[in-house]
Amino acid sequence: MPNPKVPVGTVCALGLTQIIGYGSLYYSFSILAPGIAADFGLTLAQVFAVFSVSLFAGGLTAPYIGRQLDRIGAATVMAIGSVLSALTLILCAWSPSTAIFALAIVLLEMSSGMVQYQAAFAALVEAEPRSASRSITYLTLIAGFASTIFWPISATLLSYMSWREIYLAYAGLNLFVCLPLHLWIRRTGKAAVAGGQKPLRESVAGAIPPERRRGAVVIVSAVFAFLGFTLTSMLAHMVPMLGTLGLGSAAVVIGSLFGPAQVLSRLINMIFGTRLAPPGLAVISAALMVFGIVILALSGGQLPGAVAFSLCLGLGSGINSIAQGSLPLYLFGSEGYGALTGKMAAARLVAGAAAPFVFAAAMEQLGISASLLANAALGSIGIVAFAAVAVAAKQTADTSN
Repeated sequence: MPNPKVPVGTVCALGLTQIIGYGSLYYSFSILAPGIAADFGLTLAQVFAVFSVSLFAGGLTAPYIGRQLDRIGAATVMAIGSVLSALTLILCAWSPSTAIFALAIVLLEMSSGMVQYQAAFAALVEAEPRSASRSITYLTLIAGFASTIFWPISATLLSYMSWREIYLAYAGLNLFVCLPLHLWIRRTGKAAVAGGQKPLRESVAGAIPPERRRGAVVIVSAVFAFLGFTLTSMLAHMVPMLGTLGLGSAAVVIGSLFGPAQVLSRLINMIFGTRLAPPGLAVISAALMVFGIVILALSGGQLPGAVAFSLCLGLGSGINSIAQGSLPLYLFGSEGYGALTGKMAAARLVAGAAAPFVFAAAMEQLGISASLLANAALGSIGIVAFAAVAVAAKQTADTSN
């Protein structure tokens, strides 16, 4: 049977919306946080505490969003999410008080779950399940530029605009760029079904048999949750943390290496990793992230160590994003993919919700190096658990053969 074609137009459209979605709704926060704190008279730790609450709320809504992805279609959910994201960014910009701003950030994180990877991966599985793993790799390759683009843009815009004005500009991007693209994807999918280009329902089977699925889902969800905590804490504090270590203005440049490293890892995987199963990818991703954090902890504020940290974290994060979409498809199949990944996203987001605040508090109490080593130890659990999943999947495949 010939390999099914990747829906190139859908992948490219989603790539642009993911860059804007992650850049405006997630990556920009760490750059804008000091200005937000000063505006409302808060400490930086308090601002990140609000961010943590929003991640927790996003985790609670992820299962519901996942069910809606299966019920009404991923593109429809993403179109609604674009409107809600724009409205909540406007609410953030308008917020006259800390309470209203906190509510706006919580609502923002809830709406972001409708437009970011969880929904985008479901849209690709919906478009063509048999080529979805390749499509996810291509999508994450494009979306990996989000931090590289939006960290410098946000930092530069702060020289000319307030954080409120920046959020208004980002609202415009979600409303006038992302919304039309999501509506186009929705129309394209409906036209393909109506024109008989694909059956109404098609699926791929998973490597884990149904009787063992529940336990495997719990393990995989827990591992993604551990790594979610590790990665979220790093991304939320990367640029300010590097600045505190004495790297000054170079912190933004070093942090911006994270994005190209993500793209590089996905490009390497696309060219050379076609024969490596998703469980193996997951092991490599966890190992790279942990290794990078350990390097930074041991090197202090030295430039080579900081560069190696940013690169390794980016390489690991890039592959981890692929694993978040391809591993559930590989292990459990395409039926109910949206609902399943919604549950996994919930575990990851809830576990990572405390990461920005906890890591900020840990740095204040323990210092940066000790906090980094503790974070690396937590991520190491992911390496062991993913390795166990890889072995179990291989044993299942060997038994079935």
